[in-house]
Amino acid sequence: MVILHVKRGDESHFLFSAGVQEAVDVLVRDITAIFNGRLKVGRICAEMAELAEHGVTLPPNMQGLTDEQLVDLKLKDEWEDKCVPSGGAVFKKDDIGRRNGHAPNEKMKAVLLKTVDEAKALISKKQVEVNVCVTMAMVKEALAQLRGAVMIAYPMGLPPHDPIRMELEDREDLSGTQASLQVLEESECQLWWAAKEMQRGKKLQDYIGKNDKTKLVVKIQKKLEEADDDSYMDSEWSDRQALKRQFQGLTNIKWGPR
Repeated sequence: MVILHVKRGDESHFLFSAGVQEAVDVLVRDITAIFNGRLKVGRICAEMAELAEHGVTLPPNMQGLTDEQLVDLKLKDEWEDKCVPSGGAVFKKDDIGRRNGHAPNEKMKAVLLKTVDEAKALISKKQVEVNVCVTMAMVKEALAQLRGAVMIAYPMGLPPHDPIRMELEDREDLSGTQASLQVLEESECQLWWAAKEMQRGKKLQDYIGKNDKTKLVVKIQKKLEEADDDSYMDSEWSDRQALKRQFQGLTNIKWGPR
């Protein structure tokens, strides 16, 4: 099998294995799915750390408000009594007012945080260092571990607006967030190797031959990024002669008769 070391820009992400007969279209599809799946695991892990510390998220219309404002507006969290952690809650106020402060006890907190660490390790960038290829099955296993830990800590479930539940149900809304900029659309993605795009419609062997005992460093990027990378070539400042003329004060001089 060919080992593809997948990078985004200069940042290393994971290893992926494929046969030389694999179509580039399939490579793009599978690598994009793993890339986005790892992002999802990361987002859930970050939220689960907050869940362990401050409990479930408040309804959107209550987030960020002070206790006084909540009283004045007569707002009450209808999910507070429905989504109680196993073994009872420990109050730990969320200073930013995003979560309800009814945190799980130390035992349940430990379950959540231990699972977060295990899920992160499964799809970690450090797998590259030990030559472990990441698969979609590993991403799904990480998600299953996280889902299981949430069910143990919150047997009654999480509120429908909680980002962890939304992620696990594939209902997440990332619009307007920094996280949305990291997600890749398969139809917009390209794989590059040795400064050349690996064209859809071709196979891996069209680029490396039939040697299936090799390792490649490939970059995954959006088509727009490629255009951005090349756009400077069309600008005047990229023209060495134009730059030279600017230094010599010869820009915009008309040589013909006025």
